[in-house]
Amino acid sequence: MMPRALIILALVALTACGSRQDTADRDTNLRQLRNPSGTPEEFSIVPSKPLQAPESLSELPNPTPGGENRTDQTPLKDAVAVLGGSPARLNVQAGIGAGDQALVARVSRFGREPGIRKQLAAADQEFRERRSLFNWRLVPQDTYNRIYRNQTLDPYATLEAARRAGALTPSAPPR
Repeated sequence: MMPRALIILALVALTACGSRQDTADRDTNLRQLRNPSGTPEEFSIVPSKPLQAPESLSELPNPTPGGENRTDQTPLKDAVAVLGGSPARLNVQAGIGAGDQALVARVSRFGREPGIRKQLAAADQEFRERRSLFNWRLVPQDTYNRIYRNQTLDPYATLEAARRAGALTPSAPPR
């Protein structure tokens, strides 16, 4: 019995010595979409658009740090332009768009918290830090599903509750 306990203790000690990624990096990449093999990722190489020279150097646009660049890929805007639409409509506008004003007015009828996104991000970060204290496994798993497992809804139980309440519900795929 004693040798078996020593073997288990040795395995636990060896796994603790293995290299682990930084906690902050692990928390920001909950889905762990990375290439673990160390080889180049062929889908991350994106060619840029060709450089454009202006007619005169006085026509150069002002620099926009962190903003768009003329040579950046814009696949959505390119698709809209090819289909005959206006790519400028995809630019982020300040404020609430005309199509969303009625929705925002309806959901804000009882008031709204102006800094809710920052508050939720801070609360979520605090939650993940509490969970990361005991968040280790011998075999890697999907971190996102493990951390938020207790906060997910059972879709079939919700569907049955809605049907019992008399709501018209669409059909659902089998379990």
